[in-house]
Amino acid sequence: MMAHDRLSADELYDASDLDQYDFPKYTTQLLNLANQNSQATRPKVVGQMSDLVEETDARTFAEWKEWYVRRHPDAIQTAKEKVKSHIEKLRRAIKKIDEEMIEAWLKDLILVKTAEGLLIQRAILEYLSDEKDISWSLSTPEEEAKGVDGYLNGVAVSIKPESYKSKTSVQNEEIDAVLIFYKKTRKYIHIEYDESAFL
Repeated sequence: MMAHDRLSADELYDASDLDQYDFPKYTTQLLNLANQNSQATRPKVVGQMSDLVEETDARTFAEWKEWYVRRHPDAIQTAKEKVKSHIEKLRRAIKKIDEEMIEAWLKDLILVKTAEGLLIQRAILEYLSDEKDISWSLSTPEEEAKGVDGYLNGVAVSIKPESYKSKTSVQNEEIDAVLIFYKKTRKYIHIEYDESAFL
């Protein structure tokens, strides 16, 4: 039986410890993008948070803030300068976006990139099916939503561009399928896979 309980958060969340800021709409999205692109809060700048929390004996946010600032006195200012610099780049870029650019971006996304990815997936499935003399099929929309792009010899596979490996947003993503990576050049589609997984 699943147990349910609760503990008081009063001591942990002392209102006097927290700096409350009312961020206007859309600003946090831009700040997150600037932070991601500038790598302002990477461990080399602000420290590895999971390790730092384990190191400290802090039990409240006040204790944590005091301990962190003592250990990393310049971290927040260094991160701020990195984010600030990238926000300026975003400001300049946004000024260049007009109706013509929006339409060109949508055409590239809808007519080129989306279709290209799907056509590459089908080509890889057909190629491996022919090379290994095994069956292949595409996934259903419901399966695709779970990250499954198709099947080889009845085994679910997920076909991703090589850049997928380095994306921080998906490093902890769990896909119940064999991963096949590809890199597209002008003449070839290079693929990387564990052939034993579906043979």
